Amino acid sequence: MSLQDKLDAFKADFQAGKPPYNVPRSVIETMHRATAELIASGAAGLALKAGDKAPAFTLDDPDGKAVSSTALLAEGPLVVSFYRGVWCPYCNMELQALQTALPTFQSLGASLVAVSPQTAPNSRKSVRQNALSFPILSDPRNDAAAAFGLRFELPDYLVELYKGLKNDLPAFNGDPSWTLPMPARFVVGQDGTILYAEVNPDYTRRPEPEDMLPALRSANRTVVA
Repeated sequence: MSLQDKLDAFKADFQAGKPPYNVPRSVIETMHRATAELIASGAAGLALKAGDKAPAFTLDDPDGKAVSSTALLAEGPLVVSFYRGVWCPYCNMELQALQTALPTFQSLGASLVAVSPQTAPNSRKSVRQNALSFPILSDPRNDAAAAFGLRFELPDYLVELYKGLKNDLPAFNGDPSWTLPMPARFVVGQDGTILYAEVNPDYTRRPEPEDMLPALRSANRTVVA
């Protein structure tokens, strides 16, 4: 089953109010409204695209070790996945799919990192919960996400909904701003050029890991040439 098929199956159960979420229709409608407004805003169109230069970043892993995109690119191409946090089931399914694809990425000489605004303890939970073997990095205040054009501020009505659901983003992220990144995935070549970019203002839609393979193979050909 593809990643998107799994996401669609979860979404159908969630929106039907099935256990364990048992979410009322009013909550679903509010989430739909926020997603529709983010799509309509055109924010995704302002994010970095293939052909742009990727901003360099240095972010901490859950153990406080600094991970540098520049250092990783010195060894090969880099896959960067921005996600919302361990509280997001769609993100967890995506991380699991990326973990499955990791050996293929590595066979093409690529590194993989995932970036979210959450604190180190929540990143450790991401690693445990999803059995990950690639770095999970904390992006305080979504600064790296902003550099890629992904950061957005939640509307007031969605903040109130999240508060009502005990989804306390300031506590998850150690940041009072109520901002998130649009989920996104990039392949960056060793010269810092973005070779693949997929940004999702609809957080229930994610590209397949295999979609990045042509860009990774192209990066290898470029290095060989």
